[in-house]
Amino acid sequence: METNALGNSDLLITPVGFGAWAIGGDWEFGWGAQDDAQSIAAIHRALELGVNWIDTAAVYGLGHSEEVVARALQERAGPRPYVFTKCGMIWDAQGKVDYSLRQESIRRECEASLRRLKTDVIDLYQIHWTADNLDETLEGWTTLLALQKEGKVRWIGLSNASVEEMEKLQGIGRITSLQPPYSLLRRDVETAQLPWCQKENVGVIVYSPMASGLLTGAMNRERIAALAKTDWRTRNDQFKEPKLSENLKLVERLRGCGQPARPGAR
Repeated sequence: METNALGNSDLLITPVGFGAWAIGGDWEFGWGAQDDAQSIAAIHRALELGVNWIDTAAVYGLGHSEEVVARALQERAGPRPYVFTKCGMIWDAQGKVDYSLRQESIRRECEASLRRLKTDVIDLYQIHWTADNLDETLEGWTTLLALQKEGKVRWIGLSNASVEEMEKLQGIGRITSLQPPYSLLRRDVETAQLPWCQKENVGVIVYSPMASGLLTGAMNRERIAALAKTDWRTRNDQFKEPKLSENLKLVERLRGCGQPARPGAR
């Protein structure tokens, strides 16, 4: 599979990576219960097909996704893929999710992720969500730069950041990558973040390019109605009316585009 450099880094990544959000299982923003054996098998299959990076986050399953990724890599021989993870979303003993980009919090998160992933260094460490308070975001970014200098993380990036935020952080230390939501249903980054990243040589790895399953062609009203109550998509407007009907119509249009042409068709 072809690879491309991720922004200004030495990471040569495949066009498609393995997103490990869903394999976290049940939690506040989870996809419902998951079978770890199936998750590990899916990771192994992706690597067999040539995928060379996995993107996860500490908060996915409250640490569980990182643990599953580590198990999958331990149980497989062969080259180790790049492993990306994120910080800034934390949780308490009851599993309630909160946000913090304070230095002490990020350092605790980093050490915990290293333990769960069973590695000495994280290939790409990303701020999951910027803070409402710019000073806190700056504190978080400064902490990531320090972790990079200490050798705990190789490269650092952001997820869900605006151009204005990236410009301020770029003045403090080099941004390797941005991870925004991007699909046919969410194209707003085309007008701001993507052009800025191209100009600044900041890599882009998008999340939910298939709109969390809506654009796969395998999602219909019956399947959506049967989603587990703990699946975050049951609370998402894109999976509810009036947007659901519009989205399913788009899927049908895409299905037509994907059909092979009939002999003699023009």
